[in-house]
Formats: sequence, C-alpha cells, structure tokens
Amino acid sequence: MGKRPTDWRKRFGGAKPPHVVMLHTDFAGVRAGNTMLISSPGDIANYLSRIPRGETRTIERLRNELARKAGAQAMCPVTTAIYLRVVAEVALRDLEEGKPSDQVTRCWRVVTPDSKVAKKLSCSPDHVAHLMALDNAPSASS
Repeated sequence: MGKRPTDWRKRFGGAKPPHVVMLHTDFAGVRAGNTMLISSPGDIANYLSRIPRGETRTIERLRNELARKAGAQAMCPVTTAIYLRVVAEVALRDLEEGKPSDQVTRCWRVVTPDSKVAKKLSCSPDHVAHLMALDNAPSASS
C-alpha cells in the first residue's frame, strides 16, 4: 500500500494559528531564553502577497520581519520551511488547475530555485526559475 499524496490545502487550513513561545532550550539555531514565533501558512502567504512584482526576499528576511511584527526575537526555521512548502504546493496546484497567476500566491518571490524548499517541491527548481522569469517579465498591460 503506497503513501497517500499530501493534501496541501488541508494542511494549509489545518495549521494552528500563529503564536509566540519562550524557548527553554536551544532549538534550530535559536537560543534558549529567546521568544520564537511559530507562524502559519496563512501569515506566510500574506507576507508573500505583499512582495512587489519583480522583487524577492530571503527566507531569513521573511523570518526576521514576521518575528519582529509578532513581537518575537526569532521565527522558527523548521516550521517556516514546512509552511513555505505548504504555501508553494497550494500555489503550484492552483496554477496547474488553471487559476490565473495574478490570483496565486507568488511563492517564488522567496522560494528561489536554489533554496532547500524548492528542491522538495512537486515541481523542479527549473520550473521555479521559469515562474520567477514570468513574474519579472514586462506585463502586456504595461
């Protein structure tokens, strides 16, 4: 019996709301005693949707900005990577199903072809590069 495919939309909607925790031990590069944001796919999707066309952000910048906004000293790198993948897989599925790209969360503004997250996606890093190139191309309406 094979493994069932992941329902990315269900994972997106089923995540806990964002919350801040106090670390009692070091975790994933974040020191004990620091406050750490555990975000959500929705918060990450909102962040991505505010990145202007043709611009990118690093995962570190995303983590720093969302942590600061939540009043935390850091954002969990583990859940950030997981939730970025969830957001990206939903976006890829939306595109596959024919949703116009301007109505899809542009995950490629943070999930670049050379990122660890891109290597885990259901598409190739080359496809992520293609989506970035389309996003950076002059639009027909400009």
